[in-house]
Amino acid sequence: MGQGEPILIMTGYAGYKEIWRSQVELLSKKYRVINLDRRNHGRSETTTKGLRMSRQGKDVAELLDYLRINKINMMGNSMGAATIWAYCSLYGDKRIDKIISVDQSPKMISDETWPYGLLDLNWDNFPNEAEKMYQVHTTYRNIDDETYKLVKTVQNGKKFDYDLNRPLLFDHAFQDWRDVIKDVKAPILFLSGKESPFWSPKHAKASAEICQNGTAIIVPDSGHIIMSEQQELFNTIMMDFLEQ
Repeated sequence: MGQGEPILIMTGYAGYKEIWRSQVELLSKKYRVINLDRRNHGRSETTTKGLRMSRQGKDVAELLDYLRINKINMMGNSMGAATIWAYCSLYGDKRIDKIISVDQSPKMISDETWPYGLLDLNWDNFPNEAEKMYQVHTTYRNIDDETYKLVKTVQNGKKFDYDLNRPLLFDHAFQDWRDVIKDVKAPILFLSGKESPFWSPKHAKASAEICQNGTAIIVPDSGHIIMSEQQELFNTIMMDFLEQ
């Protein structure tokens, strides 16, 4: 959709690409937007194969090859951001111009080296604590009505299979992407929701400090789905970063 420099957008675990409605509409004026329903998500094919983050990263590489894209921006929310790190861990960042990570800690299991993990998840209480994420309301503010209606329309057509995809969630939780983001040379913007229900918003600043070219912004009055909870502010931040 649109023309110009391409940007790949990916939403989080169990998410639907339609949650990016506003961003797609805005970006399409200047960019070639590729809004991806990842493997087993949205309206993409359901499969029992490749339920791990490395396969998610390889899927991105195969998509770029198929589309013959040599340079691209990438933006992901939650597991969508982790998919970018999975891609970079396998292929590096030579194809990437800029990256926006939306409320995703690079390490989800807390320990003495990283206090910004998921909920109270640690190696002693896994997987029980990880299961609590299903009980958490992901947003702090309501998403806009138009986006909400669009997402609900798609959800009624195809439900996400939580039981099938549990291995993917667990593999996601096991990862530590800090060594990956440390090696990325492309500019990275880390956004966190000030009221995110999953982790401390301080993960954004801590992540940016690891990177060669990282920036962090904590978005006020927002939970995990920043792009729809703080739509106008998010869009301003997004465009400023992409165009600077």
